[in-house]
Formats: sequence, structure tokens, C-alpha cells
Amino acid sequence: MVEKGSVSIHFVAAALDGVLARGMEPAPVLRKAGIAPALLWQPGARVPVQSYAALLREVAQLLDDEFFGQDSRRMKVGSFALACLLALEGGGDLGGALDLLCRAYNTIFDDLRVSVRREGRRAALEIAPTRPGHTLPVFAVETLFVYIHGVACWLVRRRIAIEEACLPYAEPAHGAEYFVLFSTQLRFGQDQCRLWFDAALLSLPVAQDRRAARGFLNQAPESFLVKYRNPDGFARRVANLLRRRPPDEWPGAEDAAAALRCSPATLRRTLRQEGTSFQAIKDRLRLDLAKAALARPGLSVADIATQLGYAEPAAFNRAFRQWTGTTPARYRRASG
Repeated sequence: MVEKGSVSIHFVAAALDGVLARGMEPAPVLRKAGIAPALLWQPGARVPVQSYAALLREVAQLLDDEFFGQDSRRMKVGSFALACLLALEGGGDLGGALDLLCRAYNTIFDDLRVSVRREGRRAALEIAPTRPGHTLPVFAVETLFVYIHGVACWLVRRRIAIEEACLPYAEPAHGAEYFVLFSTQLRFGQDQCRLWFDAALLSLPVAQDRRAARGFLNQAPESFLVKYRNPDGFARRVANLLRRRPPDEWPGAEDAAAALRCSPATLRRTLRQEGTSFQAIKDRLRLDLAKAALARPGLSVADIATQLGYAEPAAFNRAFRQWTGTTPARYRRASG
């Protein structure tokens, strides 16, 4: 949903479904949020995260529904803050806090139920319909997962890595967004709807307090639409190290560890604890550089591949398809 401070227009359009269902005109709401209505007809468009957050606030106020018409019962304005405070005050660790957050949501919604599933070394956030055969809206699943995951990361002050995302619907047109939204391990068309993560994280202590919650909630939903990052963490330090050099001069993990004055084992362990890896950071930076370069029509795909350190365009094409689900050429056409 969020990438380099921007949000796909797909999510903007979905957030307006409840407005349209009530026969309201979406253009005034978009303009209040600083979004040009014409962008809705540009599939590759993106909007600043601040504008998307403003849109969600506007829609919530207009509908008095913080779930934007995605459930048959309204989630009245203020419900999210109460649910977060319940989780914060009542849960000593992440597992307890998430259980309370799910209980709060389950008292609000009629069409779905959320829970934390524990299976051995893995745990999952799970969403299930309350009625057999009922199909949950895609935007409902996306939004609820983003909200709960964002709150969980904030509660423990660290990024919670999603090992695998299982979704109960076919891959949507904007499925490439899920690489950033959830995980690189995606399973569409599944019988269940779950985000899997390391169960050991459930024992992490809640590291926030009511004073911190005031700022978090005042800035919501922007405060959790952007994936949680520790500004002093190793992931940020590795990314900054790599950004200072062109991709074909990036150091390997051992040299990066030496530059950061730690052992390779410490670097691997700390990055894993922060929910990432050295390779994932390189992939993320290469994808950002690739998308920026593809926005420049004077550069060929072969030129971009060379800039990114690939020996041949075919290798770049394979990597880009793995990251986004599409080819560089198709991405360029869709974004043009």
C-alpha cells in the first residue's frame, strides 16, 4: 500500500466504494484530501501517503465509519482509538495485546472475525467470514491486515516480518503492491486468510505507553500506513551504506559488516530480528532505483539493467518480474 511515501491509486479507488454506495459524489472528498479526481482513471498513478491518510480520515468522518463501509455494521469514529488503548493497557506482551485487539474488533464487526492463530513456531493473524460462503471484500482484508500489523509493529517498536501471506482470493490487478504491503511469499486463492510470522515475537513486551499512544493515534492512519522502521537500526544503516555507492560497487555482506563494525553473524542476526535481510535490502533498493529509472523515457531497459549492476537485461527482467509480478517494459507502459 505504501512505497517510498506513496500509495497506489487502486487503494484510493477502493476507499471510495462506501462513498459511492451511498450515492455521494467522490470528487469533493478527493479534493479535500489533495488528490486530483482525474487520477482515478490513471491505473499507474500514485498519491502521497499523507494525501491517502487524509482521504481515509475524510471518508471515515463522512460515513462515520472507520472501516469505510466494508462491513454491514459501521465502525463508528473513535472505535479504532479505543481498540488500540485496550490492547495497550491490557496486554503485557504482544500476544496478549493482539488477542485484546482482536476481541475489540470482533465486538464491532458483523461480517468477519479476526484472531491470532498459534501453530508451533509460527503464528498468524487470521481473518474469516462469520457466515459460510460469504466472500469478504478485498479492500476489507487489505485494510484490516495493514491496520492490525501496523499497530502490532508500533506496540513493540520493531518491524514484524511477515513470512507468508495467504489470501482467499485470486491475485488482484494490483497484486504487485503486495510485495511491499505484506511479503514476498504470497499465496492467492487459499482456503484461509492469514499473515504468518515467527510465533516467538508474541512474547515481546509491549514497549509503548499512553503518552506515546496519543501521538500515534493523532497521526493515524499515516502513523502505521508507512511500515515501521527503527531509525537507528541496522537495516537503515545498511541501506544508507549501499546508497552511497552505485549498485555495481555494492559490498557483500561480510564487507558491509566490517564497514558497520560488527561481525557478519551479528549483522545477519540483527537484520533478521528487524524483519529483513541483507539481500532483501539490496532488492528493495534496486527496485526503487529501477522504478525511478523506468520513469525516464530516455533510458532503455538494457541501459537500466547495466546501471543496476546486471550483466545482461534478461537477468534484470527476471528479477523485476519476481519483485513486482510484471516486466520492466509493462511497468513502464502502465505508469506512463
